[in-house]
Amino acid sequence: MPLTPTQTLESPSNKIPLQNVLIGYCRTSTSHSQDLERQIRQLKEVGCTKIYTDQISSLTDYQDREGLSKCLEDLKEGQVLAISELSRLGRSLVEMIVQVNNLLERNIGVKTLDGRLDTTSMPPEIVKLVVAVIGYAAEIELQTLKSRCESGRAVARSRGVKFGRKRSYTPQQAATILEMRKHGHGYGTIGKSLGMTATKVRNIILRAA
Repeated sequence: MPLTPTQTLESPSNKIPLQNVLIGYCRTSTSHSQDLERQIRQLKEVGCTKIYTDQISSLTDYQDREGLSKCLEDLKEGQVLAISELSRLGRSLVEMIVQVNNLLERNIGVKTLDGRLDTTSMPPEIVKLVVAVIGYAAEIELQTLKSRCESGRAVARSRGVKFGRKRSYTPQQAATILEMRKHGHGYGTIGKSLGMTATKVRNIILRAA
């Protein structure tokens, strides 16, 4: 028999029943602000009381996603995490399975807005199967995307296109930094003399190493 939203995934008496408290999380790349707004609107429509966000590449490790990390940390037993799709929880099948299992162990439900996963209405054994299938499909999609991006970059490079951020300092400044560092000056001292931060000075030295 399917579980109702007010039942736990397992029925031990020491578990707090899953409540209708939805906490939302959404992620888009930095160039898709409209998609982020769309996800936020959808999460509000289903009743999320709080929403965490990240605007960061899908290739970024989930540990480095500040919004997701804060969301997972703040979630409490009995609450339900709402996301647009399962791939928001990780880059790979393993990451998605680990994240969902960790949430279920904390007695926190997971619900995707695409309708593919709702642990509040699925038996635990079905949840594991669904997560594996969805995660596998998402991982294949991500690998395909990475492959297309690499192919596009290769074509662009063959045409002389250069990637990466343009350097915000001149070769002369770099030479001055290395010379001052060679004579024992600290990052802060060098930075002040050239109008740079100590962090920037350090990065320039590391690039030259």
